[in-house]
Amino acid sequence: MSASTRRLGEIASAAGAGFGTSGVRGLVTSLTPGLCRAYVFAFLAMLDGKPKALLIGHDLRPSSPAIAAACHDAARRMGVATINAGVLPTPALALAAETLGLPAIMVTGSHIPFDRNGMKFYRAEGEISKDDEQRILAFHVEGPLDDVPPAALPPVDSQPLSLYIDRYRRAFGAQALQGLRIGVYEHSSVARDLLHDLFRGLGAETIGLARSEDFVAIDTEAVREADRALAQQWAAELQLDAIVTTDGDADRPLIADENGQWLRGDMLGLLCARELHAGTVVTPVNSTTALEASGLFTEVRRTRIGSPHVIAAMQDAVHHPVVGFEANGGFLLGSPAMVGREPLGALATRDAVLPMLLVLSAARRRGCAVSGLQAGLPSRHSASGRLQDINPADCRALLASADESAAGMERLFGETPVAVDRTDGLRATLKSGDILHVRPSGNAPELRCYAEAETAERAERLCSTCLSRLAQLLSGRSGS
Repeated sequence: MSASTRRLGEIASAAGAGFGTSGVRGLVTSLTPGLCRAYVFAFLAMLDGKPKALLIGHDLRPSSPAIAAACHDAARRMGVATINAGVLPTPALALAAETLGLPAIMVTGSHIPFDRNGMKFYRAEGEISKDDEQRILAFHVEGPLDDVPPAALPPVDSQPLSLYIDRYRRAFGAQALQGLRIGVYEHSSVARDLLHDLFRGLGAETIGLARSEDFVAIDTEAVREADRALAQQWAAELQLDAIVTTDGDADRPLIADENGQWLRGDMLGLLCARELHAGTVVTPVNSTTALEASGLFTEVRRTRIGSPHVIAAMQDAVHHPVVGFEANGGFLLGSPAMVGREPLGALATRDAVLPMLLVLSAARRRGCAVSGLQAGLPSRHSASGRLQDINPADCRALLASADESAAGMERLFGETPVAVDRTDGLRATLKSGDILHVRPSGNAPELRCYAEAETAERAERLCSTCLSRLAQLLSGRSGS
């Protein structure tokens, strides 16, 4: 390697814009036109032959159009035509990539704050793997990065978004949501207009709520107190059957019941898996243990956190239908499944719209409220929270220190666990049967905590207490 040639991984690491749990993430100031172009060069070089075209979409973050423009420019420099899919959900772009047989790039930072952004890469067959990520990072970049500002974005092609809407209109039918009154918490979600169009086409009445022209970072695993209060207020004042929203790029859903209570993402996944009569359920280690306790599924597979790990574990499952989901609510369909009388093709990437439709149509079909869908399921409740702006190295050091001794575990969890799962971070089962799980985020400088208990109140209390203890430990104070 010449002195003017560097591996992309070295450049990305120095910039602080490498691969996280799913896709590239970094500060907007780090995602320069030159670095974005380098990522596109590396991605296209990794593919098996030059593609006919590259699909590119983006979310509503202020920085996303410029990053998308750099991606278009890079592809054209390599002689690859581009299709501007515009603003659309990440799963819509993934579906278009599969349908059209083209690779794709989604410019999005998902749920992380607006001063950060990222890129997700798709082969025509679906999300790139962790091995693909390493091949991209091994790409040799010649000379200094070219940070010349790119040209403006080309006109938007509406076909990718249309394919996504048509998928669900055909599968669910015009009466699937008939009679339901649904609030759509719009904020800055890329799906805010799509949800109105789709739900009304399936028979529902929809009401728009809190549209924002400023970017709002909605994290479906760490719902803000303000959003909890808003949902309860909207449900009461507007007499809603449900409230729906998504994170920024609409691959993670949030659904509130008729009382304005947000459903946990892993419980939402369980409900959807039940509606699809899943044979195999694949989910990360932090999802509810109600899956196993329910006895509804032939096989439950546990993975590390992140959709690439879920997708990899879905591929050789033998009990169909195969589904996957994460605690953030993103739902993956790994094999064809029946929705009513209609088959729905696989879409092995996180999706927010499918779980919404499965739950809402199930409530209508069963003649019950959304809250009633959980009746008869094991009483396991989850809570999660996070410490933000935490140095990732400090997080890793804290967990490594705790893992060295029983005393370290007691400092971290408040007692000595009876069992510890190290699949992803430290997940401790306590004497009571409660669970506490601590891990550094793969996408942002955050330390996340998950709790599981027999009541929602106890899970919230466990999570809150653990976060306070973690804050004390990270500040150098005693965790006692």
